[in-house]
Amino acid sequence: MSTVTALAGLRVLMTADAVGGIWSYALDLARGLAAHGVETVLMVLGPPPAADQEAAAAAVSELRLLTPSLPLDWLAEGPEAVRAAGCAVARMAVECGASLVHLNNPALAAGVQFPVPVVGACHSCVATWWKTMRSGPMPAEFAWRSDLVSRGYAAAAALVAPSAAFAAETAETYHLLARPLTVHNGRHATATAASGDAAVAFAFTAGRLWDEGKNLIALDRAAARLSLPVLAAGPTEGPNGARIDLPHLKTLGRLSEAAMAAWLRRHPVFVSVARYEPFGLAVLEAAQAGCALVLSDIPSFRELWDGAAEFVSPEDEMAVADAIRRMLCERGRRARFGVAARERARRYSVEAMAADVFRIYRRVLRNAVTPAEREVVV
Repeated sequence: MSTVTALAGLRVLMTADAVGGIWSYALDLARGLAAHGVETVLMVLGPPPAADQEAAAAAVSELRLLTPSLPLDWLAEGPEAVRAAGCAVARMAVECGASLVHLNNPALAAGVQFPVPVVGACHSCVATWWKTMRSGPMPAEFAWRSDLVSRGYAAAAALVAPSAAFAAETAETYHLLARPLTVHNGRHATATAASGDAAVAFAFTAGRLWDEGKNLIALDRAAARLSLPVLAAGPTEGPNGARIDLPHLKTLGRLSEAAMAAWLRRHPVFVSVARYEPFGLAVLEAAQAGCALVLSDIPSFRELWDGAAEFVSPEDEMAVADAIRRMLCERGRRARFGVAARERARRYSVEAMAADVFRIYRRVLRNAVTPAEREVVV
């Protein structure tokens, strides 16, 4: 199979998981790539998708869904399990006739020879998480995962990151010779129409509530200072055994895409006081719906939303509570920030993301070794 043939009818094998934002990213990217004539085979690792997630995947044209029982790198018990999963992905690249592999879990490329070029997506990793959330040397279970990610990055023909801030952090942490290419995430808008009563004021957040990096403890403490409700959508228990108790938030559990859109149409004040957030798809969804944003003052959020959100220190729960209160109580302020957020969100479209990724695919394939010259290590 020549590079010219691969470019004429591109089939991409992409990995994903159904646990967090990578699922939405993968479906949106596949949707956008279809407009460029790209067929995506989506291989889901870790826990299987829920019924509504499978239905969402079925609605994406040029997408084939595979759900093998393979571990996620950050849930695997050891490096050999990750390598075995990587070998399974490499074999599938041959079986499905992929021209290129897009790893949303780049650790899968560590020690595995793929038969086609690999593009690695730097969504997050244990090393940058640890650097933000902890101090001192990483524990053993983080260290071997970080090593696999480092080796996976080295094996990729190209790396992409969802923000310039995270690209810089990744390059510094892993001592990369060049920064990953910045491709801002895009999201198809699901809640753009106003249908709520602006007089019904509440704050809202969404994501993996159990993840310490999301800093829900600080938001819970801020909520204790407020008379108006703060709602939180997402799981409070993670597949890694992590769990969190949030007595001052009204937790809604995991919501379907339609249910999330219904809440956002009511134009709550959307809050994220994350300490670690490479991009923040939930923030983008809220902005697309015209929600006013209160965000933690971290580099990625500043890059994406400066001038279109109110920023607060994620460590200052009193300042967080004050910012939410002002936004909730001042309708004009809330409306202005909502308009600014929606306007800024136009920059982060699925079409722009897919066009950038497609250009990277083309460049990688043009520079690639002929797939017949490679072998799969099993």
